[in-house]
Amino acid sequence: MADKAEIVDTNDLQQGHPAHGQPIHSPTATSTTAASTTAEAPPPTDEIKDGVSGGDLPPPQQQHQQGSYSNGKAKGKSLQVEETEHHEHKDEISPELEVLLHTDPMNGLDDEEVEKRLATFGPNEIKENKKNPILKFLGYFTGAIAYLIEVACIISAVVGDWLDFGIILALLLVNASIGFIEEAKAESALDALRQTLALKTRCWRNGHLVELDTSALVPGDVIVLRLGDIIPADGRLLGIGATGEATEGDLLIDQSALTGESLPVSKKKGDVVYSSSIVKQGQQMAVVTKTGIHTFIGRAANLISITTEEGHFQKIINRIGNFLILITVVLVGIILIYQLVHFHGTEEGKFLTVLGKVLVLTVAAIPVGLPTVMSVTMAVGAKQLAAKKVIVKRLTAVEEMASVSVLCSDKTGTLTLNELTFDEPYLTNNYTAEDILLYSYLAAEPGANDPIELAVRTAAEEQLPLLQNRTHKHDVPGFKVTSFLPFNPATKLTQATITNKDTGETFKVAKGAPQVIIKLVGGDDDAVRAVNALAKRGLRALGVARTHGGSMDEFELIGMISLIDPPRPDSAETIARCKHMGVDVKMVTGDQLIIAKEVAHRLGLTRVILDANHLVDPTKSDEEVTEHCLRADGFAQVIPEHKYRVVELLQKRGIIVGMTGDGVNDAPALKKANVGIAVHGCTDAARSAADIVLLAPGLSTIVDGLLTSRAIFQRMRSYALYRITSTIHFLMFFFVVVMAFDWTLPAHLLILICILNDLATLVIAVDNAQLSPHPDKWRIGQLIFMSFTLAILLSALSFAHFFIFWKVFGYQPLTTLGDGPEHRLESVMYLHISSAPHFVIFSTRLTGYFWVNLPSPLFAAVIIGTQIVALLMVVFGGLTPKIPFSQAIVILLISFAYFIFLDVVKVQLFKMWSFELTAQFVRTPARRKKLAERKARRKQQEAVWKDIDKIREVVLKLKCLEALNEQPREEGQTMEDPQVFEEKQRRIEEEHKGKKSEIGDEEIKGMEVANAEEHRALADQGGAGGSGSGAIEAVNEKAEHVEGEDNVRNA
Repeated sequence: MADKAEIVDTNDLQQGHPAHGQPIHSPTATSTTAASTTAEAPPPTDEIKDGVSGGDLPPPQQQHQQGSYSNGKAKGKSLQVEETEHHEHKDEISPELEVLLHTDPMNGLDDEEVEKRLATFGPNEIKENKKNPILKFLGYFTGAIAYLIEVACIISAVVGDWLDFGIILALLLVNASIGFIEEAKAESALDALRQTLALKTRCWRNGHLVELDTSALVPGDVIVLRLGDIIPADGRLLGIGATGEATEGDLLIDQSALTGESLPVSKKKGDVVYSSSIVKQGQQMAVVTKTGIHTFIGRAANLISITTEEGHFQKIINRIGNFLILITVVLVGIILIYQLVHFHGTEEGKFLTVLGKVLVLTVAAIPVGLPTVMSVTMAVGAKQLAAKKVIVKRLTAVEEMASVSVLCSDKTGTLTLNELTFDEPYLTNNYTAEDILLYSYLAAEPGANDPIELAVRTAAEEQLPLLQNRTHKHDVPGFKVTSFLPFNPATKLTQATITNKDTGETFKVAKGAPQVIIKLVGGDDDAVRAVNALAKRGLRALGVARTHGGSMDEFELIGMISLIDPPRPDSAETIARCKHMGVDVKMVTGDQLIIAKEVAHRLGLTRVILDANHLVDPTKSDEEVTEHCLRADGFAQVIPEHKYRVVELLQKRGIIVGMTGDGVNDAPALKKANVGIAVHGCTDAARSAADIVLLAPGLSTIVDGLLTSRAIFQRMRSYALYRITSTIHFLMFFFVVVMAFDWTLPAHLLILICILNDLATLVIAVDNAQLSPHPDKWRIGQLIFMSFTLAILLSALSFAHFFIFWKVFGYQPLTTLGDGPEHRLESVMYLHISSAPHFVIFSTRLTGYFWVNLPSPLFAAVIIGTQIVALLMVVFGGLTPKIPFSQAIVILLISFAYFIFLDVVKVQLFKMWSFELTAQFVRTPARRKKLAERKARRKQQEAVWKDIDKIREVVLKLKCLEALNEQPREEGQTMEDPQVFEEKQRRIEEEHKGKKSEIGDEEIKGMEVANAEEHRALADQGGAGGSGSGAIEAVNEKAEHVEGEDNVRNA
């Protein structure tokens, strides 16, 4: 919807934003083009010029400017302060409900009618559904790997293998306990939402004004709203007071926690007020329109309750588990059938006997330690974050944060401070910024519970030396307030009579709405333009004037205070660091579009901020809306359902989404996001719905969370690659030797390998990690392919050991049990199978060569120490037959050297790996679709760069023509040599080609906007003048057109 703004005289505005830290003086007469603003287009840049005094202008302009405002009067009274339209979500009232809302305000509903409506609409409360803690604990025993481990535990009990049963059960309990304890502190989001509601309210019932519980309200009830009240239900203002009298002025409502609006909203008769918002000024009665889950806040609660999706990390673990289950069940099943058939009719062919043998292989093959190692690694990361005032409520969020590529952020209270502060003022009549602060302070009401008054007083007390170190905080040294008229909704100003103690002068100071103050001083077109320019940037203006010349009736304009909810001190830096780490930050706010664009500009984001209509446009498909979400820098004027939809659409595209917020309106999106982050000072609802809570002010700890999570991800992927490789190697080797030679290791050695090595790898949680510069991603296809490759090479080494020590050294693969010298092959294979796969973890730590980032001393010591223990076992005997020390040390050294060979293979596999390769080997429909989309985007990228090349060629030719038309500045000066010019042009083109080659497939997003910015930059380089100016203007027009909403979708 378009703002109701008239077109301002184009000779009265100067392009550009005010420089921070400088006041705004009267605008200079600079010609530019202005247009009426719309809600969907970026705000016009036709704004007042800051920091310009009369001496900064050439003499003719200087004289004109001084004459235009020296007396504070307007030369013409045609300009008016523009009224900025406030955009707000409108709730629809059904005709059936509308009939119930025409209650007599002075009588209210009777008890009989209340009972009927309670039966129809239910109580005004949000029901809470608390999960049974026992069921929650049992939930940690679900999942593919957990089910396989539980089956193995049951089988071991059936066959009487109580050692295996105890070990497996202990691992299950440890894994579940870690997750349950770490997440036990989480609170119920629905409970927090319920607690934000008012507990008591004043309501007309049976002709009497009574106080009752808010849960007893029904649609049609007439309630009284006063200063400081928490509104108990959605309602429609009636425009009358508690006893039926007409009210003066509007109701000022703070609904920032619900809608994200940074400024209190003025509500008049007929407007809707929302449950859980706060009355900041005024008094009115309202008729209740909606209660319970049907209210604005109730719908947010409902979105939270239906968001119970499986976490991203759990999906990954289940996919890995399903793969391991498949190969384990298939290979072990074949062995089971073979053993039953081969030994049929013998003692060894009994079902329980064969099942016991197979169980040992199954337990040894299953990565029983995988969930435990993962949980411990995440728990250590959560402890590291807690030291930085980042509390992790859901343990798996630590890993998922590493994969976040889009971070959606609320504005009010998250990116900004959620408090009005003094911005650069507009000044006139030679007044300074200190003057306007002092006079506005003198006209401020002491102790007023108003955010604007508080902002003015705070700014003055912080910036004026005069107001510091006072004995009484309400006194102003050198001045005395002799009378004070507080704010009146009818006059829209405050006024104070002041006496200067030093000079004895008495004067009046007025502070109020800009249009009122401008009218008070007799009109001022320059001030009107300044106010309109500030409004188009989303800044709240406040006029200040004082009497002068000894008169108590003639006011002189001092200037206009500008107020804004400023960004947090570290918000811009945090966004820049996130972008550098490959995380795209998008602002999603319920605040007004013009305010969102101004804040985005200050945060270093571009102004591609769209309103909420783009998210619910019935003419667009979900695919088109998703493209908006990907390419825009944010959305404004959204409600909780819209924020939820943005997150949902991005997730459907396969993107891991993070969400930061602080209010009730953010709670559904925080719950829906893969990683919900509640900032410092957030509401209980946001804190409960989030996965991570920031306890320190600011957003810089988000970057700490990203860095820590990426380190944890690398450790977890390293362990997963190692464990899957060792599992496949174990199954492949023993499948062959069992089927071919009916030989296997004794059960206690197999279990020892499984337990000892997994326990040792727990220290990977504190290992050094090489952080990825971009968001991490679980590439399951790549993980399994590399695991198979490394496992095959490990199996080749295992078969070499098996046959060499059998055929060369005479160590027979005996099938009978025993610990004599004839069983030495068991010791050889135990030491080899324990060490060779275990050393591979030194390689799987990195995608590059292992020496690029050496392991931590503790990690290296534990891994090597584990294998030294295995070495001593086979040398000195005990659990296994002795073998010579020389043979044992050679086996260990071969295993260590072999991991270096596997490291080289791993690096080459990573280098050759690509998505195209995966799509060719495993041609699933999803991969084919994704590959086609990537090819289409690559073609689009090439087309965009071709357009930029054409524009660059035009600009270079224009610059050449301008150079030809220029006259030599000095005698004997000549134009640039054509060969030098061509050489410069060639260098520019080479730089451009290099720039194109650096852009990868994942960086094509937003090329339309980048195209527009490139066009504008080239136009700026080309300059204006002569025959080139028309072409430059055309380029600028093209750039503006490409930035338009339709081109964001279709370019």
